[in-house]
Amino acid sequence: MAGFNGAMMQYFHWYTPADGTLWKQLTEKAEELAKAGITSVWLPPAYKGIGGGNDVGYGVYDLFDLGEFDQKGSVRTKYGTRDEYLNAIKTAQKAGLRVYADIVFNHKLGADHQEEFKATPYNPENRHEAIGELQTIKAWTHFAFPGRKGKYSELHWHWWHFNAADYNALDEKSDAVYLFEGKSFDDSVDLEKGNFDYLMGCNLDINNPDVQKELFYWGEWYLKTTGVDGFRFDAVKHVKSSFFLDWLNHMRKHCKHDLFAVGEYWSGESKAANHFIQQTNGSMMLFDVGLHYNFAAAGKRGKKYDLQKIFDNTLVAAHPTLAVTLVSNHDSQPLQSLESVVEPWFKPLAYALILLRRDGYPCVFAADYYGASYKDTGKDGNEHEIHMPSHKWMIDKFLQARRDHAWGHQHDYFDHPDCVGWTRTGKENHPGGMAVILSNGDDGKKHMETAAPETTYRDITEHISEAVKTNKDGWGEFKCKGGSVSVWLPV
Repeated sequence: MAGFNGAMMQYFHWYTPADGTLWKQLTEKAEELAKAGITSVWLPPAYKGIGGGNDVGYGVYDLFDLGEFDQKGSVRTKYGTRDEYLNAIKTAQKAGLRVYADIVFNHKLGADHQEEFKATPYNPENRHEAIGELQTIKAWTHFAFPGRKGKYSELHWHWWHFNAADYNALDEKSDAVYLFEGKSFDDSVDLEKGNFDYLMGCNLDINNPDVQKELFYWGEWYLKTTGVDGFRFDAVKHVKSSFFLDWLNHMRKHCKHDLFAVGEYWSGESKAANHFIQQTNGSMMLFDVGLHYNFAAAGKRGKKYDLQKIFDNTLVAAHPTLAVTLVSNHDSQPLQSLESVVEPWFKPLAYALILLRRDGYPCVFAADYYGASYKDTGKDGNEHEIHMPSHKWMIDKFLQARRDHAWGHQHDYFDHPDCVGWTRTGKENHPGGMAVILSNGDDGKKHMETAAPETTYRDITEHISEAVKTNKDGWGEFKCKGGSVSVWLPV
């Protein structure tokens, strides 16, 4: 995917207004995004969640309800109705955008009825440690979907379709993960908390034949219904890795051979991501969480951060063709559970590092592009008001430079802790390439090779007004201001 200089946009954030207009907004903005240089959009979960019209989409209730049925207090989802969703996809594709759907196979929430059965309580912080005997519990595990009345699928979900939950109506004060009788936690998952198969709600038993049959059937139904071009898989470190391989192979064989896939394996441990890639035979890309953490550290530490190490322990360095590079996302934004903020001053530098280099498939975050303002309760228990500034002007400049100039060989000049740079030599139909230089300290300059002799370059960021002309061998001295980035393109 990275070879054609494409760029993805995450077209939502956690605090996208719950006014049911997102699908209509995409319909209106699709051509504008395509002209800016975006080639694909990752959309939020489009099915009904436990919070109905307010649910971000990750509290999955009914995978078949795309904003069509009166369930959980509303017909529409947070983002709009089924018809608006399908229209937005068609409009985006007509504008030249590929559309990726967000898929949650890990859990369900908001069951319609409680059921009694036996389960063993385990320590939530150590899933190898039982903290009680096998006992009768009462939990919300029966999903009947009364609003849908069997349309698209007649399957009712019961306790035996799941392997664990963290609620027991017979002992509401308990702090435990209950492993259901006859079930086990999957081994092929992340090792955090001993075993991270269980995350929240009713945890799907991915080994149950009925569950597998339903998820395969649903995948075919979803692709036929929506025509999306690919998937972003949520919480892949909590689901048996081989299931994704089987499911993707089936969908690519029977529905869409060029189906794109990226997984969210949220871990700063590069070994864990590498293991997942091996287990799934590189069948899907992964978000480069290590790179995001490097950006967050660089922004906080300022000139004390060694920019020569910005790609250390990253997926894009180890697996450049499998890395979706990102600056921020909905989970890392301020006041969220995985809050990990990239400081506003560093975001232009970070976006240059993902959009203007050879490796990786870059993902632009809507809240960085358009800006965002919202209120929520922080981990300190107090309400906070957040204002995320828009970086649209700069990102648009980078997207244009990526599309037209980020071609050919890449020469790196990562030879100073406070100032790094690189050049792209360009190619036929894209001559002249570019030179990029950034500093987290004082004003910087570098002597860099462009392969374009006696060519005049200007800084499209407008930080530096004077032009640079390369010598007869194609070398020039390129500059940037302190704490900023300059992108030099041939005039």
